[in-house]
Amino acid sequence: MSDNTFDPGDVDFEQVYRGEAELGGGATLPWDIGRPQPVVVAAVDTGGVHGDVLDIGSGLGDNSIFLASRGFTVTGVDGSPTALEKARARAQEAGVAVDFQAGDATRLDGLEGRFDTVIDSALYHCLTPEQRFEYVAAIHRATRPGARLHIFCFSDRIPAELPGPFRISQDNLRETVGPKWTIDSIEADHYDSSATIEDFISQARRFGQEVAVPPEAAKMIEVDDEGHARMPIWHLTGTRA
Repeated sequence: MSDNTFDPGDVDFEQVYRGEAELGGGATLPWDIGRPQPVVVAAVDTGGVHGDVLDIGSGLGDNSIFLASRGFTVTGVDGSPTALEKARARAQEAGVAVDFQAGDATRLDGLEGRFDTVIDSALYHCLTPEQRFEYVAAIHRATRPGARLHIFCFSDRIPAELPGPFRISQDNLRETVGPKWTIDSIEADHYDSSATIEDFISQARRFGQEVAVPPEAAKMIEVDDEGHARMPIWHLTGTRA
């Protein structure tokens, strides 16, 4: 069985957000669905979010904007200036206030002891194994005692033949997150995308991979009514130790 994962560190996300590099086979970014992720909405609706919220890897800001619309004080941190600029414009259009800041997720300098909830919507699986430990330590420093953590990351239930970023196992989450956070649950869920299976194959070819996805592997990915992939993820919930 082939392994078509690639290191997201090879991606210049600033170029991607500026439209100078394609990701996902076209101009539309796979994670830009034009609305908050349903898993983030569900976390709020079930009472899993409280206090001051850090949306880490906030991207184009739709999750942050949703959280602010529900009355939370939200700080969105991302490494791409272009993504932050676009997120601020979306927040202004939505009529909500979000503090969007440039920052390194593995450091979070200047944000110590600030937050009661952390939302990680598809950042963790973009980090190398070494970066993940630094990241977990950084969000621990940025939170208050009793803070809640939600990590939504691509899972190892994604067929190996399908191209994409790192796949994360439950064991990896326990080994990396567990030393700093009390893990309350790790549950299977799905992450909505604006990409089709063919888009993900085109994405792999951008990285020089010639990919042939067997039909049986493609069928393991759920799609919505418009053919967009709903990627298998783990939803980790934790409490600051």
